[in-house]
Amino acid sequence: MSKAFIASVIQESAGLTGVAANQTATDLIAAIVREIKKTGGFTLPSFGTFRVAKTKARKGLNPRTGEAIKVKAGKTVRFKASPTLKKAV
Repeated sequence: MSKAFIASVIQESAGLTGVAANQTATDLIAAIVREIKKTGGFTLPSFGTFRVAKTKARKGLNPRTGEAIKVKAGKTVRFKASPTLKKAV
């Protein structure tokens, strides 16, 4: 799914212009990102839950050279689908 797809769905369902639908999609995505940063998670009922997870430092391999490298600890976003979404798919 892309931002353009979301904008086109908003445009068709709300009868907005393409520019307004694109701005609405941008605002929606920005609001979701702000909520994830602020609270560490975001739940969309009947769809699923996004949450921030910490990753540990680890060893990795450079795929081009095969050289061992160190990967720093960080954060990533995890998604868990809701039972409703799992059933629908």
